[in-house]
Amino acid sequence: MTAVALEGVVHVYPDGTRALDDVGLEVPAGGRVAIVGQNGSGKTTLVRHLNGLLRPTEGQVLLDGRDVRDVRVAHLSASVGLVFQNPDRQIFAGRVRSEVSFGPRNLGVRGSELDRRVADALEAVGLTAEADLNPYDLGYSRRKLLSLASVLAMRTPVVVLDEPTTGQDAPGVARVRSIVDAVAAEGRTVIAISHDMRFVAESFERVVVMRAGRVILDGSPGDVFGEPNWSALATTYLEPPLVATVGASLGLGPTPTERALVEALAARSGSPA
Repeated sequence: MTAVALEGVVHVYPDGTRALDDVGLEVPAGGRVAIVGQNGSGKTTLVRHLNGLLRPTEGQVLLDGRDVRDVRVAHLSASVGLVFQNPDRQIFAGRVRSEVSFGPRNLGVRGSELDRRVADALEAVGLTAEADLNPYDLGYSRRKLLSLASVLAMRTPVVVLDEPTTGQDAPGVARVRSIVDAVAAEGRTVIAISHDMRFVAESFERVVVMRAGRVILDGSPGDVFGEPNWSALATTYLEPPLVATVGASLGLGPTPTERALVEALAARSGSPA
């Protein structure tokens, strides 16, 4: 079943900017898709159509086959959870626990089920000990994780992440990666915008590249980050992840395993792996 589909979607802002230009995209239920491209390529405009924050000028957006044009944002929030790029545009409560409980409470979740969802979401992002703090006592990277927890607690079938690794150190990125894996393992759909090509290559099974409001590449990380597409990526001011360029130089392809890299480098240097 297709979870999300965009059919000929055009979006023109009031100032005349054509942010999306005939975008067609299908994401099956349970899929993991990363959307990449330079700033202004239409990525955020695209995902904001999924939960109704924006409506198409032309074309249609379908959620499980239903046109969402006439569905209220409040109703769409039960199906599509969007984690904003800037957590400060999402956070408003006076306590971390209250922030995480707000979404599921609005969906009618109460009692022990609400408590369990909040606890699970806080544990997933590593904020259990901060449950009673004011969110603005947390640093930026921790507020990013808090905004992620607030969506995780809603248990939406579709989770959309806008630059989830921004401001995260290596353990933080690893935590986000494990959350993506866990959500996908539950059969839910994960769509992410990211400039972190390593995170994209390691966490997603499909990469969609956008430029000037259009999709220019769409395939597996191995296909999209392969050497034949490097010139197309360059037009979007993106570079393939380091492992792809090293793998290409060693004849291992764009997604070599760590062991294959070690063995190839050892062979080149004449040292045992």
